[in-house]
Amino acid sequence: MQVRVLPGAPFRFEAGHSARRTLDAGPWRLGLGRLTLAANDPLNPRHIALVFHRRGIISFMAVRILARVGIGLAALAAVATAWLWLIISDPPDALTLNRARPIGVLIDNVRLVSMVPGAPEVEDARAVLVMGDRIVEVGAAGALPAPKGVRVVDGAGRTLIPGLIDAHIHLNDEAELAAYLAHGVTGVRNMSGYPFHLRLSERIATGALLGPDFITTGPILNSRGPNENVLQRMVTSGDEARAAVRAQHDAGYRALKIYSNLTREAFEAIIEEADRLGMSVSGHSPEGVRTRGVPRERPFDIPWEQSLGRGLTTLEHIETIVWHGLRDDLDEDRMRRLAARLSASGEVVTPTLIAHRRLVLIAETKGRYLDGPGSDTINPLTRFFERGSERHWSGVDPSTYERPHADFFLTATRLLHEAGVPLIAGSDSGGFGLVPGASLARELELLVAAGLSPHDALAAATRTSALALGFERTGVVAPGYRANLVLLPGDPLTQIGAVESPSGVMVGGYWIDDDGLEDMRRSARDTSFVRSLWRVLEMKLFNETKG
Repeated sequence: MQVRVLPGAPFRFEAGHSARRTLDAGPWRLGLGRLTLAANDPLNPRHIALVFHRRGIISFMAVRILARVGIGLAALAAVATAWLWLIISDPPDALTLNRARPIGVLIDNVRLVSMVPGAPEVEDARAVLVMGDRIVEVGAAGALPAPKGVRVVDGAGRTLIPGLIDAHIHLNDEAELAAYLAHGVTGVRNMSGYPFHLRLSERIATGALLGPDFITTGPILNSRGPNENVLQRMVTSGDEARAAVRAQHDAGYRALKIYSNLTREAFEAIIEEADRLGMSVSGHSPEGVRTRGVPRERPFDIPWEQSLGRGLTTLEHIETIVWHGLRDDLDEDRMRRLAARLSASGEVVTPTLIAHRRLVLIAETKGRYLDGPGSDTINPLTRFFERGSERHWSGVDPSTYERPHADFFLTATRLLHEAGVPLIAGSDSGGFGLVPGASLARELELLVAAGLSPHDALAAATRTSALALGFERTGVVAPGYRANLVLLPGDPLTQIGAVESPSGVMVGGYWIDDDGLEDMRRSARDTSFVRSLWRVLEMKLFNETKG
């Protein structure tokens, strides 16, 4: 956004939302999105007013400026306030719903990968009828009549799959929602909650904003130690942990994320309080206090097995399981026994293979990987804070530690799959080197490289994930299910990476065609350092005062 204000000259306001106005001597009034900026006489203002429109309610903020104050300071102050409000409150244009949901859509003549248990992996010449936000009928191509007012989409033999779910992301900004939709991701689980995520979830659920189905945990719960960071809520005692859980519940969160350094007392208290309040718990298996020599010379304070059977919805990261469960011993027999025990316990695992593999790729390319396709959609605040990590990994020799571990993580994932451990697909996007949306395709490629069939990998990003995380009737193409669908020119059952480039996406009954997907890709680049920083500051305030 650019602003020029010159005393005694026309006032020019330019914004990235295709709004450009030049205003001569007043009176004048400028409308932009949910903002109206008005003054009686910009050359001699006594009264500049900012009118904000939010959810149909108009609130009015007036700034009385003494006559002796010149137009430059007065207008600049008003425009600066307007600019900040717009940056914080206005989502990318492609996500703004300025139209009603279509009556229905008939997608005809497709190869259907329905993910219905027991159904064929693929069915040729099929049709799917959607009314509102629900699938109402699946039948033979050409056999389903289109009710009046229903849009007909010719699938032209392309492949239709359920919308993808990324089970592990870190959302910093609304622009990333556009990136997910552009890549066929119609459901996400955010794994580090900020207060704005609760508002965002409500806006998506009520149809005020177009976005993937959205689940978020609260702020990460951790204790002091080597894996702490400034964005986490630190708890040590049982009382502190219970208070933090209650504060997150009172704020509106219904899922918790735990982290590696949690003390025994804090871990036990979180599990007990979450159970009492009906909240789910996911995350890293807590290690307790880490002392010198852990894990190779001394065992962890909290053995990995003590996280099993505690009701955790998911265990995150195959690298965490190898580090904690095997004490970083890359032994296939030990991993096989661990997989059997985990299968018997029943926890779901989100391997996030791409989260570690990107470190190898950054190191092997001397940092060039960081500027690859889609890197302009990675949040600028994240890249600012992680610039030290980017420099570090760009100079590492990965051959001694990272590459052998990356290869073993594939083996470990295969052994979990063979043992019957439910796997779901998550990319850990939101960090450096992880492109929102596209990284889920990379994760699916790694799951196939680990030994899953393409169909099993798709299940990890659709049906299995929906069931494990509680996404309401999604992940399957069948009557009664939510209309989250992806139309692909390529065949994901022969080349799983084909999911990265859809030709059509439906989320909640809204059809996004090629032109709409291009709009999403443009909006995905509309990231904001200022907007993201504001959300971080708001979250820190929550942690310090309530969390």
